Amino acid sequence: MQKLTSREEFEAAKKENSVFLFSANWCPDCRFLDPFLPGMEERFDGLTFYYVDRDDHLEIAQELDIFGIPSFVAYRGGQETGRYVGKERKTPEQVEAFLETV
Repeated sequence: MQKLTSREEFEAAKKENSVFLFSANWCPDCRFLDPFLPGMEERFDGLTFYYVDRDDHLEIAQELDIFGIPSFVAYRGGQETGRYVGKERKTPEQVEAFLETV
């Protein structure tokens, strides 16, 4: 998973088939997913995954109405194709079901 480093990188990545994981190091519900993410990236290899530290990129999170983490937002060709947003703990099965729809 690539770590998002700038607004410019975010804008460019939205034009790809991409999934952004909004997270934070201090978030236990986010850390719960860590062991499962490499398998998801492998299974959904047509998508590029980006880790977005919500604290480092608060302005992007606010623009996308993401106030709970972990949250996922998917794009294809610059258009949002789906979002799984909320502050509840997400299971790997729930995340994979979301990824199948984008």
